[in-house]
Amino acid sequence: MSADLGHLLGEVGAVLLDFDGPVCSIFAGYPAPQVAAELVDVLRRHGVDVSPELASEPDPLEVLRRAGAGGNHGVTRAVEDALCEAERRAVETAAPTPYGREVIVAARQAGMPVAAVSNNSAGAVTAYLAAHRLAEHVSPVVGRAYAEPDRMKPNPEPILQAVRSLGEPVARCVLIGDSLSDIEGARAAGVAVIGYANRPAKVDAFRLAGADAVVTSMGAIAEVLIALSSE
Repeated sequence: MSADLGHLLGEVGAVLLDFDGPVCSIFAGYPAPQVAAELVDVLRRHGVDVSPELASEPDPLEVLRRAGAGGNHGVTRAVEDALCEAERRAVETAAPTPYGREVIVAARQAGMPVAAVSNNSAGAVTAYLAAHRLAEHVSPVVGRAYAEPDRMKPNPEPILQAVRSLGEPVARCVLIGDSLSDIEGARAAGVAVIGYANRPAKVDAFRLAGADAVVTSMGAIAEVLIALSSE
């Protein structure tokens, strides 16, 4: 067990979880590049001149960001609707992250409320939690603001929304996330952050970005929380 991780989790009263990564791989059975290509087709159908760079973009959320940056809210809504539908389909074949469930259950057993703070749609997150019998353990679920991609993490707004709902001081909350947008959003919100480096290249990047702790397995977090719940 990391002493830093143990100290960090011993000092917090609530856990905020990013969804895609720490909880599951949402696009495991419905690949993200395929979804991104479908969203690019939505742009084309709405008369948007798609650059070669955007045409090959593999991240659906980045396509949504680019749609929002175009300034046509009707186009942004169309892309948002298509992404919400794709995410609802994707959760049916999402792959649970090893020890993600254990982290949620152990946090609750340790007396910590658990919230989900995701750049995915709240509907998709809620559907996954219900299907995997986790809904009773996670509340609130703060998902992507509808057709307002500039409000996604690293914008601290959704993180602070979850903190307010939990009723815990900012300094008593920790966010667990697997992307730089999580690290940056947490820093901006003033909450502690654990970087889940599910790829080796993320370890140094998360440390450089200011993560309070970095783990390569959710199991490391579960181990600490289980120990805390037995004290």
